[in-house]
Amino acid sequence: MKMANNIKKEKVRYTLKGQNGQLYVYDDKIEITRKGFFALIFQGLKGTKTIPISEIRSIQVKPAGLTVGYIQFGISGGIENRGGVQAAHQDENTVTFSNRSTNQQAKNIKDYIENIIVKNENLQKTRIQSVSNADEIKKYKELLDEGIITQEEFEIKKKQLLDI
Repeated sequence: MKMANNIKKEKVRYTLKGQNGQLYVYDDKIEITRKGFFALIFQGLKGTKTIPISEIRSIQVKPAGLTVGYIQFGISGGIENRGGVQAAHQDENTVTFSNRSTNQQAKNIKDYIENIIVKNENLQKTRIQSVSNADEIKKYKELLDEGIITQEEFEIKKKQLLDI
């Protein structure tokens, strides 16, 4: 029996091939895979770790130079290793890299994810404000229905809350 393939293939926005793993960035998540010799040495036989972008609270990029560089993701409830480059190799939310040409790629990934986080925060603030404005209009409507304010006062307040 042949099954239909309904799985939507997600577009990878960025890829970073590091020493202790590979980073794949999508619209709504990142994936850290552990393949290669250094990944085996520093991380063991771990599988792919998926982190929703909505869970990322911070991103740190240390450019490669005289020492190894890394991109590290701080997540809700997570504890990032703070021991510098040596600890970064073993941190499960960090991908290390030694090639200086990867510095710009890591910065682009950081900027891309931070932009998504800011957009999501702004959207959340807008939703909260919309709910608050709707609640305020309901309160003024109750005041109108009870005869405490006039229809004109209600309309003025409603326009103010809706920015009309």
